[in-house]
Amino acid sequence: MAQVLEFKLPDLGEGLTEAEIVRWLVQVGDVVAVDQPVVEVETAKAMVEVPCPYGGVVTARFGEEGTELPVGAPLLTVAVGAPASDGETEGSGSGNVLVGYGTSQAPARRRRVRQTRPAPAVSTVPEAPNGQTGTTEVADGPVPVISPLVRRLARENGLDLRELTGSGPDGLILRADVEYALRAAAAQGRPTVPAERQPAEAPAPARTPAPARTPASASASAPASATAGTRIPLRGVRGAVADKLSRSRREIPDATCWVDADATELMRARTAMNAAGGPRISLLALLARICTAALARFPELNSTVDQEAREVVQLDHVHLGFAAQTERGLVVPVARDAHARDAEGLTTEFARLTEAARTGTLTPAELTGGTFTLNNYGVFGVDGSTPIINHPEAAMLGVGRIVPKPWVHEGELAVRQVVQLSLTFDHRVCDGGTAGGFLRYVADCVEQPAVLLRTL
Repeated sequence: MAQVLEFKLPDLGEGLTEAEIVRWLVQVGDVVAVDQPVVEVETAKAMVEVPCPYGGVVTARFGEEGTELPVGAPLLTVAVGAPASDGETEGSGSGNVLVGYGTSQAPARRRRVRQTRPAPAVSTVPEAPNGQTGTTEVADGPVPVISPLVRRLARENGLDLRELTGSGPDGLILRADVEYALRAAAAQGRPTVPAERQPAEAPAPARTPAPARTPASASASAPASATAGTRIPLRGVRGAVADKLSRSRREIPDATCWVDADATELMRARTAMNAAGGPRISLLALLARICTAALARFPELNSTVDQEAREVVQLDHVHLGFAAQTERGLVVPVARDAHARDAEGLTTEFARLTEAARTGTLTPAELTGGTFTLNNYGVFGVDGSTPIINHPEAAMLGVGRIVPKPWVHEGELAVRQVVQLSLTFDHRVCDGGTAGGFLRYVADCVEQPAVLLRTL
C-alpha cells in the first residue's frame, strides 16, 4: 500500500527564508525518482533546481508559478511505494542529504518515467460551480526566455511570450521586448490582463450629489493622491540587497578614504602581458591580484566582527567578491581562495562567475562567504563612490573609470591614465592609519606594477 509523503521547501542556503516558484518540472501523476529535480525556484541569491528526496508518484503540487513560499511550506506530495507504469515500485529514500531532511537506505537511481495513460491538461484555474474551467495554458515548446523577471512581467500582464520575437542573442526574449509589446497593446486599446483576472462589471450605484469640495477636504485628500504611485515589492534579489545594505548601515561604523592614481603603467603592463601570446588577462584580475597582495600586508581588512564575543576575527583566506550588475539586479559572486590564484586563474574564474550571473545560474555557495569585495563601478562611467560594505565583511575597494587626465609625471605636466580608488572600511577593525596604508599600497602597485608582477 502506497504511503503519501509530504515534501517541504528546504533551506536552500545561508539566511534564506523564502523562494519563488519559477517553473514546475513535474506534473501531478508523474513518476519521479529519488533526488530528481521537481521544481525550479528563485531565491534571493540564485536560481535553484530543488530535488525531491522521495521516489514515487506525484499526487499534489502546492503553489503556482510565480508564488512565493516560505521555507518549510509544502511543495508537493509523493505516493511512495505506488506501482510505476513498468510494474516496478519506486523506493522511498534519498541517498543524498537535503537540508532539512534525513536520509535512509539509498536505492538505485531510476530515470523519470511517465505513466502510459495520456495525462490530461492541468488547469491553473479552479473549476467554476457550473463545471466549466478558465483558460488553461498550453505549452507548444520551450520559449526563449532566461530571466524569471521577464516571465513574471509577461504573466502578470497576460502576454503570451510565444507571440513575441526576441531581440537578444539567438532570439532571446528580453524585458525590453515585453515592455514594447505591452506599450503597443496599450496604444491599440487592447487589454493585456487575462479575462479571469479582470473584475466583473458591477451595476452602477445610484448617483448622489457630491459634497462641495472645501479647501480643508482638498488638503485632506492630498496625502492619498501622493501615495498613488507604482508599488514594487522588495523581494527576491532586490529585497536581499535592501536587507543587507540596511544592516550594514545599522551595524558597521564605516569610513571612506580615497586617492587618485596614475594607472598608465598598469595598462601598459596588461597590454604587454596579453601580447605575449598566452591567455588574455583581464584588468579586474590584475586589480584583484593587487588586492590579495595588499590584504596579505594589512590582514586587519580581511576580517569580520563577532558582535556577541566582541572580537575581531582575522581570516586566513581571501574569498574575493566582485560586484556584478545583471538583469536580476546587483549580485556579488565570490571567487574562493583568490589569494592562491594567479592573474590567469582569476581571469578564468571571474569570466565563469560573470557568465553564471548573467544567465542566473549562480548557486548560493557562489554568492556567499566573501571576505573582501572589489567593486569596479568605473564600468558605469563614474569616477568615484563611497561603497557600502558588504556585511559581514570589513572593507570594500572601489575602482572608478580610467580616463586621460593632466598629471605631473617626472616633474612635467603630461596626459596620463588616471583612476580614483576608494576604500570603505569598518572602523572597528582598524584605524585610519591601517586603511590609509592599504590604499596607498594599492595605489603604488597601480602606478608601479613591476614590483607586483614578480609574484603573478
